[in-house]
Amino acid sequence: MLVLAVFLAFPPFQRERVEEMGFGEILRMGRMRVDSALTQDLRSRWDTEATAFVFPWGHMIPSLEDVSRITGLRIYGRPESLGLYNAGKNSGESEDEYLERLARVSRRELASEPGPQADLDLRRFLVLFLRRLLFATRGDAVHCRFLPLLEDLGEVGGYAWGAAFLAHQYDGLSASKRQTSTSGFYPFLQVWAYLHFPTLGRGDLARPGLVPIACRWDSHRDTRHLVDQLEHLQEAIDSYPYLDVVWQPYLGEGDEGQPWLVQARPYFGRLVWLHALNLVLPLHLHLCQRSLGLRQSVVEFPVQDRFRRPGRSFRGLHDTTDWREQARE
Repeated sequence: MLVLAVFLAFPPFQRERVEEMGFGEILRMGRMRVDSALTQDLRSRWDTEATAFVFPWGHMIPSLEDVSRITGLRIYGRPESLGLYNAGKNSGESEDEYLERLARVSRRELASEPGPQADLDLRRFLVLFLRRLLFATRGDAVHCRFLPLLEDLGEVGGYAWGAAFLAHQYDGLSASKRQTSTSGFYPFLQVWAYLHFPTLGRGDLARPGLVPIACRWDSHRDTRHLVDQLEHLQEAIDSYPYLDVVWQPYLGEGDEGQPWLVQARPYFGRLVWLHALNLVLPLHLHLCQRSLGLRQSVVEFPVQDRFRRPGRSFRGLHDTTDWREQARE
């Protein structure tokens, strides 16, 4: 809400600069409801050794194409290496009223013409955007690691922010096992699950055809207690029909209205190393069994106890069954 309020408060020339940096699409998305049960279940299935989610049918991961199509963020380009204080929501104030008030308050503090103060305003906004939305972690502190990246504002639009975003997602999922929720831009993982597991019914396709794809979806309202939601969702995914898994959700999707996809296509479907803010993480596309054409009923990687569910079992390296024989069958 804070990030969106400042963006709406910016004068037109500042918004144009944010657009040129490649952040406009993600800031125009509608506000999506948090699906805590879905993100908690996905987090519980994250295999830190394989850097992938473990499902009964094998490993699956979000990819660079997912980032590009769902969020509209640039995934190509140079790699990077490195007025609203205490503005709380009033009692009885709607979300739209709150956003309008925040933007009104912020607008009074922002420079209305280009110049040094406008550059400072833009840097302050970008630090807020990166820390509180794109690379969010727990707490309110703003990390100084973003400051060197913003020294030359003309360079900001050339960085591969989408690739950095995916690395940050992987790193967050591999954090402490005691954390059950995910931080950062939560609509990404939610929409990724809506696309791959449509019959779970967790998302509503409210606006077909819009791009980026996150704009098409709303979270399904579930009024049950979170514990009940989570238990039901775990059972649903453990018994999810293999044939209902959508492995290639973007077949038939063109590039119209999505200029960020044109230069990104060479990076789709490739094994790469993601470099972001001192993180170096592998993109294990070969773990998606469909890319090999295999029906892999035995997981090749040891599976931690936290991935076991009642009534289901995963077989790891200790299993003597030859998965290659099963794949041929």
